[in-house]
Amino acid sequence: MPEHTPAQTHDHAAVPRPEYPRPQMVRPDWLNLNGTWQFEVDSGDSGLERGLVDAELSGTITVPFAPESELSGIANTDFMEAVWYRRTVTIPSAWSGQRVLLHFGAVDHDATVWVNGTQVGRHRGGFSSFTADLHGVAEPGQEAIIVVRARDRRHIPQARGKQATKYANSECHYTRTTGIWQTVWLEPVPQVHLRRPRITPDVAAPAFRVVAPLSANRRGMTVRAVVSDADGEVVTTQVRADLDLAPALHLPIPPDRVRLWKVGEGFCYDVRLELLDEAGTVVDAIDSYAGLRSVSIDGNRVRLNGEVVFQRLVLDQGYYPDGLMTAPSDAALVEDIELSLAAGFNGARLHQKVFEERFLYHADRRGYLLWGEFADWGCSAQGHRSDHQRPDASYITQWTEVIERDYNHPAIIGWCPLNETWQVLHDEITVLDDVTRGMFLATKAADPTRPVIDASGYSHRVAETDVYDSHSYEQDPEAFAEQQAGLVTGDPFVNSHDGQTISLPYAGQPYFVSEYGGIWWNPDEAAEADGTDRAESWGYGQRVADEEEFHVRFAGLTDVLLDDANMFGYCYTQLTDVFQEQNGIYRFDRGVKLDVDRVRRVQQRVAAAERADGDSPGA
Repeated sequence: MPEHTPAQTHDHAAVPRPEYPRPQMVRPDWLNLNGTWQFEVDSGDSGLERGLVDAELSGTITVPFAPESELSGIANTDFMEAVWYRRTVTIPSAWSGQRVLLHFGAVDHDATVWVNGTQVGRHRGGFSSFTADLHGVAEPGQEAIIVVRARDRRHIPQARGKQATKYANSECHYTRTTGIWQTVWLEPVPQVHLRRPRITPDVAAPAFRVVAPLSANRRGMTVRAVVSDADGEVVTTQVRADLDLAPALHLPIPPDRVRLWKVGEGFCYDVRLELLDEAGTVVDAIDSYAGLRSVSIDGNRVRLNGEVVFQRLVLDQGYYPDGLMTAPSDAALVEDIELSLAAGFNGARLHQKVFEERFLYHADRRGYLLWGEFADWGCSAQGHRSDHQRPDASYITQWTEVIERDYNHPAIIGWCPLNETWQVLHDEITVLDDVTRGMFLATKAADPTRPVIDASGYSHRVAETDVYDSHSYEQDPEAFAEQQAGLVTGDPFVNSHDGQTISLPYAGQPYFVSEYGGIWWNPDEAAEADGTDRAESWGYGQRVADEEEFHVRFAGLTDVLLDDANMFGYCYTQLTDVFQEQNGIYRFDRGVKLDVDRVRRVQQRVAAAERADGDSPGA
């Protein structure tokens, strides 16, 4: 699979994060708008009344970095109710005759976009992408004055992930992100064009099923799909494009050209989609890629391509000291995957953040397993404890946008809409019940090919959840083993709150401990005698006294899970330290913290679930 990164229409060496932001759907022409924008903090959210839509702004910022970050050039970590951006760009005249789309990778949290004084888009949600069509507002060869207002309210429930709602960072809450934090870019498309395709692997066939949504249908048009590998064309299919708004194509792979996407072997086929007019002329084309792999559930086992692969996952929060939620470079994304692999993990749970598409792309190419998660934290303490968590309808809409964006990535082998929601089960149906079920059903409707955890850890409120899990930060390996011992008899550890039931009963689903460890270790701090001093750093339980104690504890906890034949995987907390939370395998700056080879050796041995593959389900 080649690098899906076309050159920019305008070469600007100073542009930060210059790589193509959407590698699953590549067109050759585009214009990266990262770099210097005018910027102004609107502390009272009065900018619209004060005429900021039409005014020059008082400062500057480096996009795509949030104003709280050092890389933005601002590093303002106080609360900002609203912020404004402004930039003037000339749309390339070479795009004449085409529609111009303005893409935003992510803007936190509520965004309004004006171009040449006309509102062209509104979007709620800091973790999903959105697009504005500039047709009739700014055309090729013309100037476009782009103005963005981003509101990021402090006191209302909204999906924030790990962003702190208090001024200072504390425990597992980190510096906030406000406004634009992913790439902004322009793209020309024909008047009738291809929209984001949906590519579904079918290992049993073997084949790919491709659904190609169109902006409109025209008589005589057709859609052609070509699947290729390093030896050239594998299969081509062409269907009419004037009957269905989303034509479907079936692409069978000949037996001698079948190559599966596997853990550690991220083989992907190239996929090209073309829209042809009545004369057979290509009017639009996109380049994509796809991995041929399957995910299935067999009793309490999760299988990849029909085989048990024990999932040795690490919790990845995706924060950086200088960029916060925005990686300083594309190479930094690759480095995080390589660091994880070096420590013996074969995948990650992407935690409380929707990662940018470039990260998923690099995971695809390396055969690195991912669980996609929504950044749902931010809706707690909204009422009495019996109904205190109240995610709103925007949680479902944002999450549906995320699934649509990321559906094609073979590295994603499961979805996790919610994390650590908790609420006592009682006789009333609550907002949390409705939204949890709504997000679960939306996920299953949008993607029936991957398993879904209704909520990771804590409140499992959907009886038919595909996967059941728990979180445990028990630090004593013997106590941890006793805690987890009930899985063999169908009575696993289930999270509760103050002894009260917050989950529906376990029903025999595949089960794993999706957060464990979190071993608190900072080699630069002197520990108090009782190991509980949190003045300088934070972690779970009693921190270890030295590195040797870390390794002994890590091995003891991990062995408990590797030795359980009914466990399909685990997720260790976490890949790197993040600010004051210092329980990572690596330092926050990705520097060496401990003997990574020793961590890897613990994880390399065959897990009991892998040895038992072929036994009856549940054995």
